[in-house]
Amino acid sequence: MKAMILAAGLGTRMRPLTERTPKPLLEVGGIPLIVWHLEKLAHYGFKEVVINIAHLGWKIPQALGDGSDWGLQIIYSDEQEEGGLESAGGIVKALEQLEESDPFLVVNGDVWTDYDFDASFRLAEGISAHLILVPNPEHNPKGDFSLLDGKVVNTPEYTFSGIGYYSPKFFEDVPYGKSMLAPLLREAMREGKVTGELYRGEWHDIGTPERLEHLNMGLINRY
Repeated sequence: MKAMILAAGLGTRMRPLTERTPKPLLEVGGIPLIVWHLEKLAHYGFKEVVINIAHLGWKIPQALGDGSDWGLQIIYSDEQEEGGLESAGGIVKALEQLEESDPFLVVNGDVWTDYDFDASFRLAEGISAHLILVPNPEHNPKGDFSLLDGKVVNTPEYTFSGIGYYSPKFFEDVPYGKSMLAPLLREAMREGKVTGELYRGEWHDIGTPERLEHLNMGLINRY
């Protein structure tokens, strides 16, 4: 299975930290956020990782190289000219690199988690996506989606973690350009094509400098 790390966001809420550093390179416990993902992906058997880049994007391949430090092959999907294509748009641009993998894993570059990525995961017949949901954090108390008999439905109860397994066919008819993932998922949910699970382990959305500091302090106190 291939994986894609979404790393093209502007990091607006993380300013001033992201004025000179793309958000996935901000450090948690002295290690860039995106490197935590790379280490886990390599540990769980992934070999090829696509990373999309936009805001200060040139700094990411400069920092990570070709992935050989982790036993990975990194392929960069460059959105710097477009200024970022949003989540679904970024996947569509990288689809040529991902379509040989059915399904492929997508993970947001600005989350920190101990979730175990599963390189052997398979989607059930007729299913377009499988989402990892988490209990609601303080910044998203109402949640995004809920679970009903193993399917994800469009009523708020849990938070979407930014981790999911997708069929390439899910994106085949999405036109090139900026597009968000949530509307596509909601349409597929109405058709019963999205499964999911609730993960109760550690998960943090590093959306603000305060959340980053809180996580870092927690790791210092832990170790």
